[in-house]
Amino acid sequence: MIDFLHLQYLKADLQANVSAALLEDVGDGDITARLIPANEQASAGIITREDAIICGVDWVNEVARQVDASITIDWMVADGQMAEANQLLFQAHGNARSLLTFERCALNFLQCLSGTASIAHYYASLVADTKVKLLDTRKTIPGLRKAQKYAVACGQCYNHRIGLYDAFLIKENHIAACGGIASAISTARLQEPSKPVEVEVESMGELQQALDAGADRIMLDNFTLREMRDSVALAAGRAELEASGGITEQTLRPIAETGVDYISIGALTKDCRAIDLSMRFA
Repeated sequence: MIDFLHLQYLKADLQANVSAALLEDVGDGDITARLIPANEQASAGIITREDAIICGVDWVNEVARQVDASITIDWMVADGQMAEANQLLFQAHGNARSLLTFERCALNFLQCLSGTASIAHYYASLVADTKVKLLDTRKTIPGLRKAQKYAVACGQCYNHRIGLYDAFLIKENHIAACGGIASAISTARLQEPSKPVEVEVESMGELQQALDAGADRIMLDNFTLREMRDSVALAAGRAELEASGGITEQTLRPIAETGVDYISIGALTKDCRAIDLSMRFA
């Protein structure tokens, strides 16, 4: 399952991400790679040293294209696929200097995005038999938001809004500045009638106000399990409910069992750990 973040949607960002990464890494040239004879050819294999959900195939391919278009890559895995420790992920062939320049940048993308996909897959597995959908947040690595959200989808979780532009998320300060929940929602409907409207609430009273004002989705901020169950009964399908605030792997399952529709988890993107990969010349 890949959510709405398809690679075509990511193409411009992907190319820009790779260009920026190569600029900071290679600068005006890889001086160490110049130790290798200019015409020497080589092949290299990339393995994972641990189990992982793979993500980042197109980023690796783009690094190769920008470093040296003559590099060829043979993939043994695809995005969203589980790879086992010591499994060969791909083989790269081409100019030896180019492969050495390609290595770190390509692996950085593959390690980071596979780490994001892997943690998403782990969290999704904890609630796989419930109806809840796990959402990412805007707590992403700067410059890699769409890439990480794609990785979250590869890990079988779902995407929340991409940024501040594609959906309303009305929080405490917005409510105060607008003069109340109902006023904030009505203004949102007038300004951007096609955009979904979500409201964050901190009490059952605010939940009732958001329901009465016709919010599409309501975020239950740090509600207790009992309050979540009561919220599900009160909403009765009139709005989608999303649990948020300090979600951990220990609290995830009990929250899913309250009947909420969504749980948003910042850890999917902000706590990712790079997967241990290694490239070896054949």
